[in-house]
Order: sequence, then C-alpha cells, then structure tokens
Amino acid sequence: MSTQVQEPEVMTPPQGDYDPASAVSAGRGKRSRPLFDPPIVRRALVDSLVKLNPATLAKNPVMFVVEIGAALTTGLLVKTLVTGGGGLGFEFQIAAWLWFTVYFANFAEAMAEGRGKAQADSLRKGKTDAQARKIGPSGAVEQVSAASLRKGDVCLCEPNDVIPGDGEVIEGIASVDESVITGESAPVIRESGGDRSAVTGGTKVLSDAIKVRITSNPGETFLDRMIALVEGAQRQKTPNEIALNIMIAGLTLIFLFAVMTLAPFAQYSVAQAKAGVVPSIIVLVSLLVCLIPTTIGGLLSAIGIAGMDRVMQHNVLAMSGKAVEAAGDVNTLLLDKTGTITLGNRQAVEFLPVDGVTESDLADAAQLSSLADETPEGRSIVVLAKEKYGLRGRDIGAGEAEFIEFTAQTRMSGIDFQGRRIRKGATGSVKQHVIDLGGRFPERAAELADAISRQGGTPLAVSDGARVLGVIHLKDIVKGGMKERFAQMRVMGIRTVMITGDNPLTAAAIAAEAGVDDFLAQATPADKLELIRKEQAGGRLVAMTGDGTNDAPALAQADVGVAMNTGTMAAKEAGNMVDLDSNPTKLIEVVAIGKQLLITRGALTTFSIANDVAKYFAIIPAMFAVTYPSLNRLNIMQLHTPESAILAAVIFNALIIIGLVPLALRGVKYRPLSAGALLRRNLLIYGLGGVIVPFPGIWIIDRLLGLLHLA
Repeated sequence: MSTQVQEPEVMTPPQGDYDPASAVSAGRGKRSRPLFDPPIVRRALVDSLVKLNPATLAKNPVMFVVEIGAALTTGLLVKTLVTGGGGLGFEFQIAAWLWFTVYFANFAEAMAEGRGKAQADSLRKGKTDAQARKIGPSGAVEQVSAASLRKGDVCLCEPNDVIPGDGEVIEGIASVDESVITGESAPVIRESGGDRSAVTGGTKVLSDAIKVRITSNPGETFLDRMIALVEGAQRQKTPNEIALNIMIAGLTLIFLFAVMTLAPFAQYSVAQAKAGVVPSIIVLVSLLVCLIPTTIGGLLSAIGIAGMDRVMQHNVLAMSGKAVEAAGDVNTLLLDKTGTITLGNRQAVEFLPVDGVTESDLADAAQLSSLADETPEGRSIVVLAKEKYGLRGRDIGAGEAEFIEFTAQTRMSGIDFQGRRIRKGATGSVKQHVIDLGGRFPERAAELADAISRQGGTPLAVSDGARVLGVIHLKDIVKGGMKERFAQMRVMGIRTVMITGDNPLTAAAIAAEAGVDDFLAQATPADKLELIRKEQAGGRLVAMTGDGTNDAPALAQADVGVAMNTGTMAAKEAGNMVDLDSNPTKLIEVVAIGKQLLITRGALTTFSIANDVAKYFAIIPAMFAVTYPSLNRLNIMQLHTPESAILAAVIFNALIIIGLVPLALRGVKYRPLSAGALLRRNLLIYGLGGVIVPFPGIWIIDRLLGLLHLA
C-alpha cells in the first residue's frame, strides 16, 4: 500500500502595494458607527442636560463661567418680568442663547462619550453568567459559577464552552472564537506554552479541550477593563490637555477682570461726556462670553474623548488618554521585521547548486526533503520545484521513507528514502551534519549563502548524505508602500528602527529595501530594553509592539507599548495599548491617530482665539459708540443697532460650537508633514479662517435679526 504525498498549496503574497490607510479603513469599517447615530444622539441630548449640574460643569472653568452668566441673565430676566421693565425680548434671547452655548458644549462631550458607551454596551453583551468546570486538587471536575472562580483556579474548557475568565492555557490546544473581543469571526488557535497561551473571559472554545489557569478575579478581567476604559466619562485628562485647560482658564480670568473694570469705566465716561448709556449687566455678560475662549473650552474634552474613540474604532484598546496623546509625540518607532515590515512568510525564489550539481537535481532533493514540511517555507520549496522544473508529488510506499521533522536543536528537516539521507536547513547545521558523515562543506556553498544573506534573504543548504548539493534562496518580501510610509515618517521627525532576530547582513539588506532609518539585528529582550532606554535618555518618546512574555519589559519601558491580543497575558499587562486584531502594522496608524488628536486640539484652539477678533468689532462699538462716536469707525460690518450687534455675536458664539462638533469628533484630517509645514497650514486655515469666518457670520445673523424684528 502506498501513500500519495500531496503537494501543498502556498499562499500567494498580495499583489500591488501595501496601503496602510486602506487597510485601516477596512478594519475601521467593521467597528465604526455613523457619527450622528440616532441612539447615540438621543442619549447625548439627555446627558447634556445632566451635565448642566454646576458640580459637573465646574471641571470646565470656561463653560462654568458661561453657565454662571446664563444663570445671572436668567435671574435678571425674571426680575424684568416681575417689575415690568423694558428690553424683555433682548434679555430673553441673550439668556436663551447663553444656555444654548452651555448645552451644546455639553452635547459635544456627551456625543464623544456616547460613542464609547455604545461600544461598552456591545462589550457587556459578551459577559454572560457562564458555568465553569473547575478542576479540584484531586483532579475531580465540578460545575461552578464563573463568578466564583478566583485567581489560580484551574478549569476545563471543552467545545462550545464559554471560557469563564481570563487565564493561561496550561494544557492542550484549541480553536477559540474571540469575536466578542475583536469583532472578527475567524477563530484563533490557543495552546499551552509560547506566545499564544493567553485566553480571555467571555470567548468561546470551538474545538478540542484545554485546561485554563485563571489569572484574574471577578471584576478584574480584561473584558471588565475594556468596558471601563471605553466609557468616555472615566477618561482622565492628559498632561497637555491639563496645560491647555490652565491656559484657557487664565485667559478667562483675565477677561473677567477686564469686563469687571468696564462698568466703572463706562460710568465715568458717561458722566464726563454727559451722553451715552452705561452698559447693562446683561451686555457685560455677553461681552465676557464672547471674549473668553468658549469654542475650545466647549470642545476640548470632546476632542480627547473622540481621540480615544478613534483608536478603539481601529480595534485598539488604549489604557489611558495619555497613551493616545503620547503616540502623537513619538520620536522613535520600533517595528518588528516579520509581519510588520515584511509579509512574514519567507518564500523560496531560487535554487543555487554548487559546482557539479544541476539545478534540477538540487530541486529534486529540496522537494523530497520538504514533502512533510508543513511550514510556509517548506511548502514554497515544493511549489517552486513543481513550477520551475515540473517536479510533482510522488508515491512513497509505506515504510519506504522516514521523514525527519525540523527541531530547534537540529535546525534541519529531511527524508531518509531509498538509501538517501537528504537534509535541508541552516547552513551551519547542514555543514556540521556533512562533516559528521565524513564530507566537507564546499566554499562555493558558503559563498552562495553569504550572497543570499547580503541580499536580505535566508539561505538553506541542501545535502544528500555527505555531499552538499547547493543552497535554496528564501526571501522575506517587504510590503509594498512601506518605504514611502517610512519616508513620510521621516518628514514628520519620526525615526524608524527595525527589530529583528536575523543576522546583521540580512537585517541590513531588509532595512535598506524597506527604507527604515536604523535596525537592531539578532535582538534579545535585553537589547530591546537597552535601545529604548538609550532613546529615552536622549529625550525621545518611543513606541513599539510586542506579543511575547520576552517583550514585556520593553513594552513596559516604551512610552507607547502596543501589545498583541494574541500574545501572552504578561505582554498585555505590560503595554498601555492592546491591539485586538493583533496586526503589528497598526502601530503606524496609532501614531497617526495620536498626531491627529494633537493637531485637532491645536487647530481648534487657534480658531477659537482667532475668532474673538471679529467679536471685538461687533460688541465694543455697540457698547461705546454713543459715548464715543469715533468708535463707529470700528463698526466695519455696519451692524444695525447695539442690541442686534451684541445678540448677533452671542448667537454666532453658540452656533460655531455646534458647527465644529463634527470636526471635534472626526478630527482634523492628518497629513504627514513637517512641524513647520503643519504650523503654517494650521495658521493659514484655522488662524486666518478663525479671523475671517465670524465677520460674514455675524453680519448675516444681524441682518436676519433685523428682518425678523428680533432686535
């Protein structure tokens, strides 16, 4: 009886350039929801009212001042209603628009939080009151509630069982459905040992059976932390955001004192000129609200929360807002070579025989040695021999051949067949094997191996008994578009460093082809840690990815450490972000999101301060033109009346917050530019735009107020 050894299929590398932006857009689509999703809007409308609580709003000094002003004008409105004084319509409109200003600032924050809460709600669905098969000290299995499990307990999980808690696989291998965490329907393999041993509570075993040691107590699981972290209300402010809050609070205090001094100044001016009217408290409140940076004050919190939400939409869980913001300030990016810069599966591209051996003989021996090799490299050798030399699978009788599996000790695989002892593997291992059999390793084979290494490839030597036949060229293909992406990062001031376990020759060739700035070859965990500390000692912020326990020290040391969800629990605990899709290239996108957050905050701050200029031209002439007629020259918009000018400025102040809510939630579109170019673009669009836009806006509102006889 004979067994047909089937020719394995080899996955063809994707054709065309790798486009990280397209990849991320595709990934974002599965988790993203409309910006103004009706359920989120309804929740935000209610939450905005709740946030009117002064105790809550006191955390935002700018909007707290606006709320006090709204309350004060409302009190004066009530007084006017009771006493029957004039100007009732004007006072009512000012009070109403001041409340709208506070409400819609709250609405922006509530919308950003609502998107996080919606994600948290979907995650809660993954929490079930599951049952667990707990293994006792004697080995007996008992059925218990998952909530009763404690750290260190061991449980048995069989097909269709929900894994009762976060843990490590200590025995067995199984296919696990993690869609509740990642949103992906494709199952993943979890097995004891290595970097794929971590399992998450709430996920489901699809096949086989595993023993899991619980690593967290109830309420402390990964899913619990995810739910807590995506809740926008629980987001802590970042250092830069705190600094900006202090700045705008300082500006608010300055303008508050300035407006307070206007009342006695106006009384003195009216008494001296014996003309004019002292501005009312409502007018002074309106002036204060228009002068303080209400736009950025109302949107600042929403910008930060939305930044974390965008990271989550990319299926990355940020442990804090500080991590997202730090990503925007990263100076050095450490990237693993395999799977990040390269496709990850090395492919056989060429057979290089030594003198006296034909290519077809080498291909035949290489294919025979790879028939039982299930690695991508082994399968690619079989396919290359078939496609280039027409060598097909062959019938091997039972007992006629002994397949030699690859081991970390021998670093070789092969076959003993019809008296032949064919081996393929690392050149050093094959060399020693040949010498042990009494042969010698030809200089030509060593030269071929060195040439392949210098090109960034991996050489595999092939021998038949004590005779070396040649070398197989394996090539790890650099993803298309990566060189251009790294060039963009260089423009942004980000230094890229490739981390690899390859020898220096191979690492140098791949680094040159990929376009990274530097590389670390034959990297050990200690080497990674030392490199990160060296970069940080130079005042640079470092980001890196990792998935293994050996990556945990470096992930903990890095300013932005993105752990793969498929990795060990130690790696996930060490990082400050977890990529639920386990896509190492996403680190590049995380950096872009962090920069987008910083750019959005800077752009809207610039716009907020710049658009105050137009309000000066609207309100100041309206307040003092009667007393000082020369101030009419500042009324360049030719606003109708003092009341319409003040009201138009207050209305514009409220509407601009509403108009900028989508921009705060989506973020300013990020383009990889230098810091100088970004500053010029920011000043041109948002600085100049902030100065220009209010003029036509206030003018149009003033005309509408006149047409509707509202002022």
